[in-house]
Amino acid sequence: MAPIAGAHHHRNTTKSSHKPYKSRHASKNALKEKSKGKVEQSERGQRRTPHQQVMSKFDRRNQARQKQNAKRLEHTKATSIFSGKDGAPRLVAVIPLCEGLDAAAAVKSLNSSIDIESDVPAAGLLQVSVDRFKQKIEYIVAKKDILSALDAARAADFIVFLLSPENEVDEMGELMLRSIEGQGVSNVLTAVQGIEKIDPPKRRPQVIASLKSFITHFFPTQDKVHSLDSRQDCANVIRSLCTTTPKGIRWRDERSWLLAEEVRWPGEATEPDQVGEVVIRGHVRGKGLKADRIVQVGDWGDFQIEKIVEVPTEARKKSSRTDEMAVDDEGKEKIVDQPTEDQDDLNELAPEEVHMDDTDEMMNEPIQDRKGVLLDEHHYFSDGDEDDEKVPKRLPKGTSKYQSAWYLGDVSDSGSDLEDIDYQDDEEDDEDMATDAPALPQDGMEGLDHSGQREPTEAAPSEYPQSEMFVDPSPEEEAEQIAEYRKQRKTEAEEDLEFPDEIELHPHMLARERLARYRGLKSLRSSHWETSEDRGHEPEEWYRLLDVPNYKGVRSQVAREALVGGVKPGTLVDIHLRNVPLSLQKTYSPSEPLAVYSLLRHEHKRTVANVSMTLSTDYPNPIKAKEELIMQCGPRRIVINPVFSAMGNSPNNVHKFDRFLHPGATTMATFIGPLTWGSVPILFFKKKSAGATDGDQAPSANGDEDKEMAVDGEGEGESDDANVPLELIGTGTAQAPDRSRVVAKRVILTGHPFKINKKVVTIRYMFFNTEDVAWFKAMPLWTRRGRSGFIKESLGTHGYFKATFDGPINPQDAVGISLYKRVFPRSAKPFHPEMLEQ
Repeated sequence: MAPIAGAHHHRNTTKSSHKPYKSRHASKNALKEKSKGKVEQSERGQRRTPHQQVMSKFDRRNQARQKQNAKRLEHTKATSIFSGKDGAPRLVAVIPLCEGLDAAAAVKSLNSSIDIESDVPAAGLLQVSVDRFKQKIEYIVAKKDILSALDAARAADFIVFLLSPENEVDEMGELMLRSIEGQGVSNVLTAVQGIEKIDPPKRRPQVIASLKSFITHFFPTQDKVHSLDSRQDCANVIRSLCTTTPKGIRWRDERSWLLAEEVRWPGEATEPDQVGEVVIRGHVRGKGLKADRIVQVGDWGDFQIEKIVEVPTEARKKSSRTDEMAVDDEGKEKIVDQPTEDQDDLNELAPEEVHMDDTDEMMNEPIQDRKGVLLDEHHYFSDGDEDDEKVPKRLPKGTSKYQSAWYLGDVSDSGSDLEDIDYQDDEEDDEDMATDAPALPQDGMEGLDHSGQREPTEAAPSEYPQSEMFVDPSPEEEAEQIAEYRKQRKTEAEEDLEFPDEIELHPHMLARERLARYRGLKSLRSSHWETSEDRGHEPEEWYRLLDVPNYKGVRSQVAREALVGGVKPGTLVDIHLRNVPLSLQKTYSPSEPLAVYSLLRHEHKRTVANVSMTLSTDYPNPIKAKEELIMQCGPRRIVINPVFSAMGNSPNNVHKFDRFLHPGATTMATFIGPLTWGSVPILFFKKKSAGATDGDQAPSANGDEDKEMAVDGEGEGESDDANVPLELIGTGTAQAPDRSRVVAKRVILTGHPFKINKKVVTIRYMFFNTEDVAWFKAMPLWTRRGRSGFIKESLGTHGYFKATFDGPINPQDAVGISLYKRVFPRSAKPFHPEMLEQ
C-alpha cells in the first residue's frame, strides 16, 4: 500500500517550520536590543562580583568573625592603659565657655550622680575612682583662659564644654572653641549648667535646642546637650566617660607624652642661673617613653632625661610575697630606662665649619666693576667697555665668522637674504638668552609671548626716526609732571592688593644703587637661581641648620623608631629632668595643667621650617610679612616673624615673596625654627594691641568719643578686651622643611609711554638718569596688556629711553620690568606667658 504523501509532508513541515520561526524572532529581538545599546544578558543573570558568588555560607561567617575579632583587638589595645586597678585615669577637661559658670560645681554634680563626695579645687587636677565601671577619672578643671584651655584640651581624652542658659558665649569662649577645634580634639561632650533657673519650664527645651544648634556649628557630631541639674543626665555623662574609647589626637599619639600629676623641685633658686634636677610624675601615654629622646615641658623648653623610675603601685605592693620584700621594694628605685650613648643632645645647630668656595671671590667683587644687572646667570655688558660694543653686521645667511671680516657694510638693499649676527666667544651666552619656559602672570611678565620675536637683550640698528630731536624738560617742569602722575595714592595694603610689587623711585635716587641686590629672571618658574650672589646676605647660622633632602624617607624611619622600645604606656613613672633652671619654679602653678611631650628624633634641631597659613576671613586686616606672630605647633608655642611666599612647586624651587597676606588667602610661611615631623595642625595668634577691638589694629579717629562711651556704658567691652590678650588670626599645617627653597622678592619698575611711533615708544618715569638705563638695558620689558619689548637706547640725561615692542601699545598702558632678590627667613624665639603682660 502506498504511503500517504500529504500526511508525512505535513508532519515534517510543521516540525521544521516552527524552529526557524522562533530563531528568527529571537535574532530579530537581539538585533533590536543591540541597536538600542543594551548589553546581552544571560537567562539566569550573573553578579558583577563573581568572587562573592562562589563564597559559601561558612566562608562568609568566618570572614565576619575575623573582622569582629580584629575590631575587638583594636578596642582592647586602645583601652588597655585604662584597665585594672593600676590603670591610667581617663583625662577629662572641664572648660567653661560663658560668664557665670562654675567648673568646680559641674565636677561636683557629676561625682554626686555616682555617690562620690570630694572637695573640688577651683582650678587644677582631681582624680576619683568610679567603682561601678572599674575606671578612674582625672578631671582637669580649667580656667576661662585661652592658654589654660589649650593646654588642658590637647592633654585630655575627653572634653566637657559648659554652656549657660542665660549668658551667651562671649569673645573669649568663641576664641577657645575655635582654637581647640584647630589644634585637634578628642571626644567632646556638652553640658548646660543652671537650666532649672529658666522659667517657665516650657522654655527649657527651646533653650537646649538653641544651645545644641550653637555647639554643632563647631562639632557636628554632638547629638545631645546634657543638663547638669539632672542626676540622670550626669550619670549618663559618667557612663560615656568610662566606657567610650577615646579617639585621640593623631599628632599627639605619634609621640610619647604624660600629664604631670606632681612636680618635685630640689629647692628654691639662690642664684639667677642655678639649675637642678626636677622630678615629674605621671602616667605614660601614647608611644613608649624613651630616656634617649628630649622632652618638651609646657612652655619651659626642651630638656634631657636623667632617668625614668617606675612608681610602686598598690597592686605591685600586694603581689609581694612577704612584708619584708615589700619594704625592700619601697626602699629601692626601679629604674625602667636610662640614657645611652644614643641620647639626643641639646645642640640646635650643627658644629661650625669653615666653608671655602670659589664663589667667595665673586661675592667680594665690587658692584662698581659691573656694568649691567644680573639676568639669570650672566652680568650683561660687563665683559668689555660699553663704548666698544659693536652693532651686529647684516650679513648673508650662512656667513662664517672668518668671511664676515671681509664685509664692510650692507651688501644689498633687500633684507630678505640678510641676518643679524653678533658673534660671541662663548656659545653658552646664546643658551642664556633663550626663554626656558613660556611667560606666566606669576613671572611678572603678564601675558607675554616671546615666540617668533627677537630677544629683549638683542641689539639692533635704530628704528627711531632720525629727523626727530629729543630735548630734556626743565627740572621744574619735570617735577610738576611727576607730581601730577603720582597724585593718586592709596594705603600700602590696598596698593599691594591692586598693584602688587610696584615701587616708585625718587628722581634723585640711583636705581642701580637702590636695587643693587636685585636681578632679572626670564622665567620665575624655570630659570636657575644663582646662589653665589647671595652669600654675603645669608644668616650666620645658615649652613649650620638641619637639611633634610629625603623628607618622606627620614620621617618614615623616625616614625618606625618610635614604635619600638621605651617604657610601656600606662606605667606610672617619675621622670628626672637634667639641668632645669630653678627660676621656673616661680612660674609653675599646680592649678595650671602641665604636660610633658617626648620629641621625635631631630625635632629639637633648628631648620628652615615651612608651614602653610590661611588667614581667617573673620580677621579684617591683612598681615604684613615679618610681623610678629605667636605660633602653636603641636606641643610648642614660639614667636615667629614669618616670610610669606606663594604655595606650590616649581622646577627651580623659586617662589615669589608676598608682602601681605590678605583675609581668606593661603600662603607658605617660612622661618628658622625647630623641626616638626608630620602634618601637625598649627594655630597663629597675635597679641591684641591696647585699645584695639574686634581685630582693629589702628585706633579710631574719634578716640575721645570712644572713651566717653566706655565711661557712660557698663564697661563690658573693656573688660572683655582685658580678658582676651590674644586673637586667633589663622590656621595652618606643618610642611616639609627645605633650606634650598628660594623666596624671591619681586619689585616692578613702571614707566609711562611718552611718545608712540608704531612699535617704537619713548618711555619716561622708570629711570631718572642715563647710567640707570644702561645698567638695566638687558632687562625685558612688558606691559599690563600683554606686549613685550626691550630697551633700544637712552635719550637725553633724565632717564628717558626708547624701546621696541612686538606690537603697538596703548597710550594708557604701563610699561614695567621685573626684578628679584632673595629674602632669607628670620629666627624664631621661645614663647613665655609673661610676654602677654608686657
